[in-house]
Amino acid sequence: FWWDSVPPSGGQLAEHQRHDTFMSGSSAASQLDLETYINTYAGFTRLRRLQFVAEFSESLRHEALRMAIDEVRRTQNTTLYSELVASSNGAFARDDAWVEAIDKKASQMLEKLEADLTTHKTSLVKESIRMGHNDLGNFHSDRGDFGTALKCYVRTRDYCTTSKHTVTMCLNVIKVSIHMNNYTHVSNYVTKAESTPDISDPILTAQLRVASALGHLDAKKYKLAARKFLETNAELGSAFNEIASAQDVALYGGLCALAAFDRQELKTKLIENTGFRTFLELFPEVRELVHDFYGSRYASCLQYLEKLKPDLQLDIHLRDHVNALYEDIRSKALIQYFSPFVSVDMTRMAAAFNAEVMELEKELAKLIMAGVIPARI
Repeated sequence: FWWDSVPPSGGQLAEHQRHDTFMSGSSAASQLDLETYINTYAGFTRLRRLQFVAEFSESLRHEALRMAIDEVRRTQNTTLYSELVASSNGAFARDDAWVEAIDKKASQMLEKLEADLTTHKTSLVKESIRMGHNDLGNFHSDRGDFGTALKCYVRTRDYCTTSKHTVTMCLNVIKVSIHMNNYTHVSNYVTKAESTPDISDPILTAQLRVASALGHLDAKKYKLAARKFLETNAELGSAFNEIASAQDVALYGGLCALAAFDRQELKTKLIENTGFRTFLELFPEVRELVHDFYGSRYASCLQYLEKLKPDLQLDIHLRDHVNALYEDIRSKALIQYFSPFVSVDMTRMAAAFNAEVMELEKELAKLIMAGVIPARI
């Protein structure tokens, strides 16, 4: 291969046409330790993630369903319980008596909460009315009715008398909106929370960064997602594990940065980011693949990616993006490999990428045709 002109910048990558070579599939089974994995989360996302694993992993399906059914019985979400049992194709029997007892208890609780709210409205005490709507929101959220929960949380807005109340309302709306995959609401209420006066809580700021980043990830805006994840401060800890863990921040942020950042941004915003280093320490594989990529150790970097892939395809936020992210990372690696050379030996390049020469030639030809690599054979 010979360069026809100056090597392209990383920013041109977004323009190249996607392809199915190399990273479009993975035959390896996931090695996910479900117990360890799910223990980093709390609340509904534990159930949703277990259900997701059961849906997309044949080998983990039975164990994931068993764990999800055990977990859901500690909540009042009888709708999800029935869904999980039905999806087991007879492997787990439906406990009709339990469903009936929980539904009856929930009906009584709802009646009481609605009566309490009516009383509060009569008293005209703002804080009591706010708490009444909030309690109803929590009730419907625990039942898995996020649409109704959302309405209840939004109704607290008119009764918020402090900045803390407003922020609580925003976070409640953000969480149920993420569960509903409604990222328009997420974006709106992140903005509202950030513009609330007298709020300088680093944990809240970190939670809002992650929520915003997940919205950008969902919209396939990987550079914006990377920036938000990398701006998340380490004080987040487990404070947002109803949505995402600190390990997720490392994983999502690292992959989005590798796919979207140019070499300089990778250095200043990721490699030299002391705050984000705390997250990377929680996920050594991501830390290593980032350093391998930056250090031009492409075969090692791509091997880490391939090893991670089966698990990433079981992640509720990453599954739809794994192929796109991997293709962008690989294409950037190919371009980065080319950039110092006037000519490139294909045999040596194939060895560097642990690939067959013929397959690598096909991949490079597509990048050349797309104008991303100005070279010729």
